[in-house]
Amino acid sequence: MLDNLNKYKLILASNSPRRKELLTGLGVHYEVRTLPDIDESYPADLQGGDIPLFIAREKAEAYRPLLQPDELMITADTIVWLDGKVLGKPRDREDALHMLHALSGHIHEVFTGVCLTALHRQSTFIARTEVSFTTLTDEEITYYVDTYCPMDKAGAYGVQEWIGYIGVENITGSYYNIMGLPVQRLYQELKKW
Repeated sequence: MLDNLNKYKLILASNSPRRKELLTGLGVHYEVRTLPDIDESYPADLQGGDIPLFIAREKAEAYRPLLQPDELMITADTIVWLDGKVLGKPRDREDALHMLHALSGHIHEVFTGVCLTALHRQSTFIARTEVSFTTLTDEEITYYVDTYCPMDKAGAYGVQEWIGYIGVENITGSYYNIMGLPVQRLYQELKKW
């Protein structure tokens, strides 16, 4: 599949173990390339899906000088959006607890911006998934934060972990988008290259 990509060496510009796992699941050969300290700030007036799309494009620009003529690079960014605010990666344990209390009993959105970049071509898209959380107890939230590793996850949770098993009531959209890479949509976009 994706024989059209044979003319490219596929590059995943990400440290995320979940993105690596999901891209591997597509059955494509790729190389991981990472740069330290990429700026993930964004203009304050951006809303919802425009935020991770902006960051994915900025990541692509940071890597562009390293790109070879036969390479196609994937950059992505994921945010959790609740009541008009971004829940990024938690700063510390208290921040993670606070985020999960805010998500408890509410519906939030997960947006992933994806940028596909070659030297003379670029395409982008945004994936949106709506997630409904049940009301979680203090004990459940504390157990999750202290037992799992929510610090590297937007919104302080991994849907594929215990909190997803017991807390997610409903999902509208891509499950894999919540993990950080909307692979079905990515596959469709890669077919166009």
